[in-house]
Amino acid sequence: MKPWVFATLFGLTCLSAVAQDEPAPAPKTVSNPALVQRPAGEPVTTAAKVETLTLAVPKGTAMQVALDKEVRVQRVGQPIHGYVVEPVYAFDRLVVPVGSEVNGNITEIKGVSAGKRTLDALDADFTPARKISVKFTELVLANGERIPVNTIVTPGSGEPIRFVTAADENPKGMKDAASQKAHEAKEEAKKEWNTAMQQVKQPGKIHKIERYAIAQLPVRPQYIDAGTVYFAELQEPLNFGTEPLTQELASSVGSTPPPGSFVHARLLNSLSSSTSHNGDEVDAVISRPLFDDGHLIYPQGTLLKGTVLQARRAGYMSRSGQLRIVFHDVVLQDGVATKVQASLEGVQSASGQHVALDAEGGAKANPPKTRFLTTTISVGLGAASFLGDTFGDTGPRAAGGATGFKLVGIAIGLSVHSTALGMAMGALGGARSVYTNFIARGRDVAFPKNTAMQIGVGVREPRQRKASKQ
Repeated sequence: MKPWVFATLFGLTCLSAVAQDEPAPAPKTVSNPALVQRPAGEPVTTAAKVETLTLAVPKGTAMQVALDKEVRVQRVGQPIHGYVVEPVYAFDRLVVPVGSEVNGNITEIKGVSAGKRTLDALDADFTPARKISVKFTELVLANGERIPVNTIVTPGSGEPIRFVTAADENPKGMKDAASQKAHEAKEEAKKEWNTAMQQVKQPGKIHKIERYAIAQLPVRPQYIDAGTVYFAELQEPLNFGTEPLTQELASSVGSTPPPGSFVHARLLNSLSSSTSHNGDEVDAVISRPLFDDGHLIYPQGTLLKGTVLQARRAGYMSRSGQLRIVFHDVVLQDGVATKVQASLEGVQSASGQHVALDAEGGAKANPPKTRFLTTTISVGLGAASFLGDTFGDTGPRAAGGATGFKLVGIAIGLSVHSTALGMAMGALGGARSVYTNFIARGRDVAFPKNTAMQIGVGVREPRQRKASKQ
């Protein structure tokens, strides 16, 4: 054997022996890759360049589903269909866009207590509304892929919803760039909501008149309105694959958001002006990633921690309930906390609450604007019952019946030949309308769990790392 061949073989043998003496490092296992994040400025190791993120929508995430058309309630098991109206993200990726279809069914039609049935019957309502439970079981993406889902509907949802934005602090001037950016962000959020709700088949004027007439009947079918929004919480996570965790992605997470930044979040605990108290904790989770010039600042799943500053329940004389909250900490998924100054700039609310937000994000449930009109009509009909024979023998009785007991009252007023009865029913109806609209307890502000919010954020203090549990 030639000397140079022997030397080469001898060198390779020595290198092999050295490698065998040192055990190979075990592959790094990341139980939850989405938690492997670092504060901006900290060095990123080479291993981070090859780590992967699992694009999973975690258990407990709520899909917001709006029914696309009116549903006449008939039986348990009846199918229902709707569209996703709030996008769903996994870390920094959109995985369930607005417009994705959702299928489900009616799971329960609850009965009505004897007491409520009796009270409603006295108001000429012999078919009081029953509580309807639903469940969504299938998600259909735009590409036709069908994904089975296991969900429960959050209590408090199941109503027509509108998106309310806070009043601008300086609506006329607005020369400040951050204020202008904030105004544009609020307008964009409102536009997005309106666009999402265009998927719903809104009833026309004739249809609304028909439904109003049916609602006055003593016996009538029950409907679930088109546009009713349900918060459907996932009971099992949805997996959409993985993506690489690059150095650039990891280093930008947690950096300072620019002035006028807004985040979209969903509430993790229900709030109400009637049950919440000053100082109560408020938690929310960022539902859409926040980017700045293509750099990820807050991924989906980042926590927001806040406090109830003011909770005043509704009172008599139609005094409305008020609720004011503030968020003061942003907590990244690796436990890194940032002190922030955040305010509520937009929120979903049930249409019937008539909620308004002031410039500082305080929520107030305003009384309906129609209360003056409805009270005027009721009092007018009640007064007509005292006009004697001005409109003939049946006029006063019919007017009194109309204001007192709807169509059944009219029938009673026409059939029972008693002007005194018509006057009594008219007085009762007018008094009840005045009491309901101007004397009774006002409306409370209520935000159920998973309510979508738009929150303005600005960093207040340097980031601090939470103390680790021993």
